Amino acid sequence: MSTSAYIVLSVVLAVVVIAVLALALIRVRRDLTAISEGLATLASALSGVEAEHLRPLEPAVKAINAQFDVILGALPDIARKAAIVAERRPR
Repeated sequence: MSTSAYIVLSVVLAVVVIAVLALALIRVRRDLTAISEGLATLASALSGVEAEHLRPLEPAVKAINAQFDVILGALPDIARKAAIVAERRPR
C-alpha cells in the first residue's frame, strides 16, 4: 500500500473514532438528563413527605428525645448503686 492510502485510512479511522465518541457522549448526556429529571421528581416527592408526615411528628420526637436524655442522665447513678449492691451481696 502506498503512503497516501495509509493517510486516507488513518483519517477515516479518526473520523470513525470521533463519530463513535460523539454518539456515546450524546447518549450519556441524554441519560444524565433523564436521571436529573428523575432526581428532581424524587426531591419534590421527598419534600412533600417531609411536609405532610415528618414535620408534624417533630414535637413528639423532641419530647421522646427529652425523656431519653433524662434516662441516659440517670444511668451512671443507677450503675453506681448497682455496683454497691453487687459488692455487698454474699458470694
